[in-house]
Amino acid sequence: MDQQFEQGYRMYRVLSSLNRLDVDRLDDADQERVKTARDLLEEVSLLTRPAGGDGADSQADF
Repeated sequence: MDQQFEQGYRMYRVLSSLNRLDVDRLDDADQERVKTARDLLEEVSLLTRPAGGDGADSQADF
């Protein structure tokens, strides 16, 4: 598997896992940690897209 594709897939899996968390059951500090992790992973995901993949046609599932 292409290394760049594999890294993108891992990032997708981590974001998917974070999105499945029932954050309403977490305390405030953990909710903030999950939000921060989501934001950082989304930011990294945007920075690591291949050239020409500006994401204009993609839509995040959040």
